[in-house]
Amino acid sequence: MYIPDHLIFLRLILESFRFAWQALKSNLLRTILSLLGVTIGIFAIISVFTIVDSLERNIRNSMNFLGNNVIYVQRFPWAFGNDYPWWKYFQRPSATIREYRLLEHKLENAEGVAIFWDRRGNTLRYRSNSTSGVNIQGISYGFNKISDVPVAQGRYFTQQEANAARNVIIIGAKIAENLFPNETPLGKAIKIRGLKFSVIGVMEKQGENMLGMPTNDANAYMPFGAFNKLFSTGRQGIEPTIGIKGRETDIGLLELEYEIRGVMRNIRGLKPRDSDNFALNRPEMVAEAITGMFNVIGVAGWVIGGFSILVGGFGIANIMFVSVKERTNIIGIQKSLGAKNYFILFQFLFESIFLSLIGGGVGIFLVYLITLIPQNALELLLSFGNITLGLGVSVVIGVLSGIIPAILASNLDPVIAIRSK
Repeated sequence: MYIPDHLIFLRLILESFRFAWQALKSNLLRTILSLLGVTIGIFAIISVFTIVDSLERNIRNSMNFLGNNVIYVQRFPWAFGNDYPWWKYFQRPSATIREYRLLEHKLENAEGVAIFWDRRGNTLRYRSNSTSGVNIQGISYGFNKISDVPVAQGRYFTQQEANAARNVIIIGAKIAENLFPNETPLGKAIKIRGLKFSVIGVMEKQGENMLGMPTNDANAYMPFGAFNKLFSTGRQGIEPTIGIKGRETDIGLLELEYEIRGVMRNIRGLKPRDSDNFALNRPEMVAEAITGMFNVIGVAGWVIGGFSILVGGFGIANIMFVSVKERTNIIGIQKSLGAKNYFILFQFLFESIFLSLIGGGVGIFLVYLITLIPQNALELLLSFGNITLGLGVSVVIGVLSGIIPAILASNLDPVIAIRSK
């Protein structure tokens, strides 16, 4: 009777699993001790990658204030390392309102252009209440096009308020809680350095971030003209930044960057051989630095887990050699009844993979249990990619550990194998 190949293959897999399960049950302690290495190795690798991915995700979320598809025109370039040549950039001119208006008028590849200043460590007062450590930002009307201003109550500035430098302000949730514990902030007048500002909006509460940088909870936004009333932008430590939002169709913002560089060089009268006296900074620079740092941690995870997996691989190989020896007689009977060499080979290879998957699965399950522990500082998330990675490594270890015993079993002489005890 003809049996289709796919049914033979399915039968082969089921029979291999049955043999593997019998081997596991008959030598439970030996199997557990042998698989412990794979379990520890997969647990070490996947736990490191889970922590790294969670850290990277939280840090990137903490940097959302930088915006997406945005280029910043500033004096100093963003860079990382101890050999930063700050003295080369110190004499550069700061961005100006004139440059902002010219960029807003001339740029064709920009979705939005904004200029903003900021001043930290300010104190805001309302009647007998006060809150300190507030970061005040003076922004142009188009700031909400390059950065998220999540207004939960009230509204954003109007164009007229921005142009007329009205004393209006949008405050963060923490500021609202401190100044207005029992009443609505909207329409109330708060004092900053002796000047009154009317609250027109309150932002959503965001909480702390991984970088320890101020979130919108401790931020306050006002029109840049009103900011000028409080602080002189020419003072040391206060200088404006121009942000330009690119189009989604401009992949890598290459067209926008080229256009900004040309317009800025023209505005500042730079000759063709002159170097740029401004920096074009992008959030991707910070993201690349973060990725590089976490890649190093990932390599450390592979090294730590690799030793345990190596030990576990030898343990599985030992189980398979013992299994071949114990089932030599059965192998001989199978071959005498017509079993092909590949059937015997795959039988033991599947058994090795099955055992390795059990060890890897237990390791992944332990990582999952860790993610269920409540964490205030860092939310751990076991991703599908890491689960696939763990199972994939387990399969590879199973193949490498079982291939030699499987080959030896498939090449046994059926007559000699039947006679063995």
